[in-house]
Amino acid sequence: MDILTIIISAIAGIGGGFGISKFIEKKNVSNLVKNAKKEASSILKDANLEGENIKKDKILQAKEKFIELKSEHEQVILTRDRKVAEVEKRVRDKESQISGELSKAKKINDDFEAKTNEYNSKIEILEKKQVEVEKMHKSQLQQLEVISGLSTEEAKNQLIEGLKGEAKTQAMAHIQETIEEAKLTAQQEAKKIIINTIQRVGTEEAVENCVSVFNIESDDVKGRIIGREGRNIRAIEAATGVEIIVDDTPEAIILSCFDPVRREIARLALHKLVTDGRIHPARIEEVVAKTTKQIDDEIIEVGKRTVIDLGIHGLHPELIKVVGRMKYRSSYGQNLLQHSREVSKLCGIMAAELGLNVKLAKRAGLLHDIGKVPDTESDLPHALLGMQWAEKYGEKEEVCNAIGAHHDEIEMKSLLSPIVQVCDAISGARPGARRQVLDSYIQRLKDLEEVAYGFTGVKSAYAIQAGRELRVIVESEKVSDDNAANLSFEISQKIQTEMTYPGQVKVTVIRETRAVNIAK
Repeated sequence: MDILTIIISAIAGIGGGFGISKFIEKKNVSNLVKNAKKEASSILKDANLEGENIKKDKILQAKEKFIELKSEHEQVILTRDRKVAEVEKRVRDKESQISGELSKAKKINDDFEAKTNEYNSKIEILEKKQVEVEKMHKSQLQQLEVISGLSTEEAKNQLIEGLKGEAKTQAMAHIQETIEEAKLTAQQEAKKIIINTIQRVGTEEAVENCVSVFNIESDDVKGRIIGREGRNIRAIEAATGVEIIVDDTPEAIILSCFDPVRREIARLALHKLVTDGRIHPARIEEVVAKTTKQIDDEIIEVGKRTVIDLGIHGLHPELIKVVGRMKYRSSYGQNLLQHSREVSKLCGIMAAELGLNVKLAKRAGLLHDIGKVPDTESDLPHALLGMQWAEKYGEKEEVCNAIGAHHDEIEMKSLLSPIVQVCDAISGARPGARRQVLDSYIQRLKDLEEVAYGFTGVKSAYAIQAGRELRVIVESEKVSDDNAANLSFEISQKIQTEMTYPGQVKVTVIRETRAVNIAK
């Protein structure tokens, strides 16, 4: 019974507790609902209030924006009105200006019409007077024809013929005076320019030889150069193309060759071999090959230095190499590079005196003898060969013509050509600049004189100025003045066709009449 009572009490307690908890929970829920309703009404109230405030703010902002837009619109309208007013003012001003110009144009037109009417009336008066003058002129001509007995055409022809003869005489006299004055002035000016050019250029001249002397320290070196049974000297001669003369000359070996490049290669190669001490055929070939390369490089360097010194630009590399090779060429004993440099300077000075292109003149002067240094033999004269090279490597037409015409092989087409010819003659004609073999020189002079003696009426002939002039004295009884000019031409043509000579030969024929009496 006690357990049952306990169980019932427990069940009753649980039921009571559950009921109490439900009551409390319900009360709490009602309180929560009540509080939520209060909070919701408060939030709703605050939201309504905030909405009213936002509405008022938006309405206020909209009003402010409206006022702002309205003021901007009014400002735009005012600006537009102002511009329209300005345009209207300009239009009114333009209308007033146009009306003023129209009134001026109308006034000018009225004046023009008045002057036109005035000129028309004057022209009518002049035409009437012209008709009267023509009538008077015809009547006067008729009276003159009656008085002179000649018609108008005959009198006119006589007058024209008389004036024509007088004008021809005066013109011939004037032309003759002009020609004589031009000849005198031209001679004086040419002499002045040439003298100034020669005085302003001075170069050292040394005659080139066909042999070089190689100095050695002792005669023992000669044996080493010759080698066993002469194999070393034969190897050197075969590799360089130079004849080596070993004689009794103390401490010297002679190198003989007409090609200065090969002679220089042999000299430098010998110097290297003697300094090194190893002299045998294989070593000789190696040293000669290296020396040849060194000389080729030196030729290019000499060409570059030359064109830089003369202020010449844009020269083709092959032409620069040809200029460098001139150092090892000579013409009648005159070093070709020194001769070309001198001609270049002379051409520059002479071109400056004449107001021509100085740089172009220097260029032509430097290149005028490039045909003398060909790599292979050519049948062309050196002037024409040099002209072909210049054309090939893009030189200007004036320069090419000057190169080709400096010995009169072709016609001269520019003032540059005679300048190069004259400067070439100046450089080569200086005493001591060139040498010739005495026998050939004397023989050439004799041949010149013999050509003159081959013509009828020649009394005596003299080759002067190193064979550059031939003076012929003729017998006055056999050769007239007219025939003297003919004889000079024939002699010059025979010399040109039958003889070989450098430069030009001037032929002068002299004829004089002497009357001699003796007073006793």
